[in-house]
Amino acid sequence: LAITNKEVRLMFETMVQGWFEESDEYDDFITALLTGDLKAMNYYMQRVTIETFSYFDTGKGKFGDEPERFYHGFVLGLIVDLAKDYVITSNRESGYGRYDIMIEPKNKENRAYIIEFKIHEPDEGEESLKDTVQSALKQIDEMKYEAALTAKGIAKDKIVKYGFAFEGKKVLIGAGE
Repeated sequence: LAITNKEVRLMFETMVQGWFEESDEYDDFITALLTGDLKAMNYYMQRVTIETFSYFDTGKGKFGDEPERFYHGFVLGLIVDLAKDYVITSNRESGYGRYDIMIEPKNKENRAYIIEFKIHEPDEGEESLKDTVQSALKQIDEMKYEAALTAKGIAKDKIVKYGFAFEGKKVLIGAGE
């Protein structure tokens, strides 16, 4: 991943500086992700997109997939502090394809997480962001992204799957089985 332009670089600099100010919101997102609190995750992401992101960050570009890369990079930035307890990988092969983000616990008794990002595609039969979340979760299952985790001895019931759906500044996060 690369920072695409000056505006995105400034946004990330501001965001990182904000992490070290007196605010618990960043920690709240991480806690929500690790505990499966979808309501808190959705609240945080929607608030950040409305207050921080520009339509130019999240809108479709001439190549179509810039918004997915933008959100992918943003979430990677949010979870980087988990590296002391987890191995965080991005865009690696597992099963029949490439997952977006995998968070593998260093202690195999803890949960692992697979995150898939999808941009809402009404032309592909997705009527709502809920459909897009389901498409992301279906991809995780059909492509068997958990294969890398189960090969390392992580039980399937310890793997949490998240689908992140985006349409411009609208965000919806859902979880699968």
